[in-house]
Amino acid sequence: MTPGQFLLRFYHTPVNRLRDSLRNGGPWQERRTEAGRRAMEDSARTLPPLPPAAGQPLELHLLTGRRFWYQTAFCLWTLARHTGRPLAPVIYDDGTLTAEWQAPLASLFPAARFVARAETEARLDQCLPAARFPILRERWLNYPNIRKLTDPHLGRTGWKLVLDSDLLFFHRPQFLLAWLAAPDRPLHAVDCETSYGYARPLMNRLAGAPVADLVNVGLTGLESAAIDWEQLEHWTRELHAREGTSYYLEQALIAMMVAGRPCAVAPAADYVTLPRMPEVHDCRAVMHHYVAHSKRWYFQRNWSRAMATP
Repeated sequence: MTPGQFLLRFYHTPVNRLRDSLRNGGPWQERRTEAGRRAMEDSARTLPPLPPAAGQPLELHLLTGRRFWYQTAFCLWTLARHTGRPLAPVIYDDGTLTAEWQAPLASLFPAARFVARAETEARLDQCLPAARFPILRERWLNYPNIRKLTDPHLGRTGWKLVLDSDLLFFHRPQFLLAWLAAPDRPLHAVDCETSYGYARPLMNRLAGAPVADLVNVGLTGLESAAIDWEQLEHWTRELHAREGTSYYLEQALIAMMVAGRPCAVAPAADYVTLPRMPEVHDCRAVMHHYVAHSKRWYFQRNWSRAMATP
């Protein structure tokens, strides 16, 4: 074992685990959070049917699987309640969404369409062949977040709104409804802090325009036919060659795609990324995106609060 490996194993890793535990409220709160997560998963199987709704169904796009299906259910169910519109979600299988986990989603949303992993892989081979796009194909295999970009848009046309599953809606999302009714520019949310994983000068140079701060892709609206996959392959290759891999690659790429362009930016006060007190208790915002240590509130209390919100 090298000195660096020794430090990683016996110092940095345990210190980081302790730091994460403290951010999550400590061991006792972590146990409460896990109990709440299990209760949320159980409740997702018995979410009450949504009342009949009028109007054109809203098409939304989400990636999910065995680990996240119940979060997808709550995201869509709370959204449907507050829009008063039927939903026609397009749900992309991450490779683990078997019939057991599809069934409760299909029961709640009869108009849902499930895109099997085999269908996605066939589209990848057709539109993003590994010989021409080796970096993006490697990332698709080993970095699931990139699939929120590739799977809904590759080889398709039209505007699409892609949602993360760990969202809850508490009020009518008028901003999203207006965009869905007449999309004419990219849409994104606002982050709690700028998180791209790469140096801004490098991103700006590759994008050819200044990359904005605080782009968050928990809500992302893009026009499929406008995505330049050759450009994304080049950008990803350059980012990796100069600064390595990053958990935030997908967010960095989308921030670069929309750099210098007019965007529909979800109002940060209404579409909250990483809700904190008192908002996490009051739930005055339209939507919460439960990233990082805010999952404590997501699992312990707010999924059930969202069920009770009229």
